Amino acid sequence: MNMDGRSISPGKAAGTALVSTEPIGFYGGVDAKTGIVIEKGHPLEGENVKDRILVFPCGKGSTVGSYVIYGLVKNGVGPAAIINAETETIVATGAILGGIPCIDGIDIENIKSGDQVQVDAGEKEGTVGVG
Repeated sequence: MNMDGRSISPGKAAGTALVSTEPIGFYGGVDAKTGIVIEKGHPLEGENVKDRILVFPCGKGSTVGSYVIYGLVKNGVGPAAIINAETETIVATGAILGGIPCIDGIDIENIKSGDQVQVDAGEKEGTVGVG
């Protein structure tokens, strides 16, 4: 199944999906040194975002989250790509700074954790392939 969306940060990636139905707050929610989701009670608590195709509806929280996303990449534990229903400024800035392919406008209910996903984010449009 292929889905078209809007490219936020260009690039290509493929990997295993890690999906949350809840927004992610990177500042205080994801450890920038390990890539582990540390937000208490979050559906992904204890999971590692490293090299995964990170799928979630949108970001939340502090603008410092952008720098956490950048820090994940600099520490070698960043996601391979980000897919959102709607990418807001915090996630967009972090993805662009970190060079993480990012696409939004995707019906994330069509992606499950463990799915093999391909992301192709062009200059304006992007495609997500599942399966």
